[in-house]
Amino acid sequence: MRELEIAQKAARAGGDVVARYFRQGVTFRTHDQPYNLVSDADIEAEAVIARTILEAFPDHVILGEETHRGDPQATNLWVVDPLDGTSNFAHRLPQFAVSIAYYHRGQAVCGVVFNPILGDWFVASRGQGAYFNGQSVRVAAHRDLPDTLMSAGFSYRRGAVADATVSAIGDLLARQIHGIRRFGSAALEMCYVGAGMLTAYFEYELSPWDFAAGRLFVEEAGGKVTTCTGSALPLAKTSVLASNGIMHGQILDVLLKHAPPKGGPS
Repeated sequence: MRELEIAQKAARAGGDVVARYFRQGVTFRTHDQPYNLVSDADIEAEAVIARTILEAFPDHVILGEETHRGDPQATNLWVVDPLDGTSNFAHRLPQFAVSIAYYHRGQAVCGVVFNPILGDWFVASRGQGAYFNGQSVRVAAHRDLPDTLMSAGFSYRRGAVADATVSAIGDLLARQIHGIRRFGSAALEMCYVGAGMLTAYFEYELSPWDFAAGRLFVEEAGGKVTTCTGSALPLAKTSVLASNGIMHGQILDVLLKHAPPKGGPS
């Protein structure tokens, strides 16, 4: 598939930029909050990724985290996060990734998530399965909460959303799950669900570039992805639950109890 080839080429090019800045150092700035960081690594990596894609498909549209804000309803849409896990990157934790997904008429066709420091590749294409470093993977077979290891993400929007997340985590721990992990990269955490390392991952507020590629990876690995209310996942800011599918309902029951007040993401 030509689109998948270009997605991988673009991810490697973006990853080279990110890895260079990781080794050499970079100055960080903030978005709307002092803990919502951005750097020249993000900006330059997105530019390189966009150039690689548009050289191959000049009539396609790019929706990116930093500078490319194309129409999410475009027929041929690329959803790009050049550096998912910026806070980890800033603190020298090698737990971040380049995430690229191609959508045709609103449906995910292929996606890649690449950690350029560890060299980990998560690749999926519709109907062709999910692959971690070239090996086919499937979601975990867990059926009961006490058998599970899960992860959760915290939105940059503090207050009610963060409180809801902490409350849900406390409830899950009280149900004797093995533990909660916090990796700081939604793209990687969703891929860990697809690869069977985690049973589920949730976050009460995510942007489409955070989950666009990971969503397809989970689905192609046999899992399920919805909002935290159980509705179909839109290509917009929303809540996200990715699971092995078997336990989706059980986890949803917990997340619904602690969901942030209405008026935020569904």
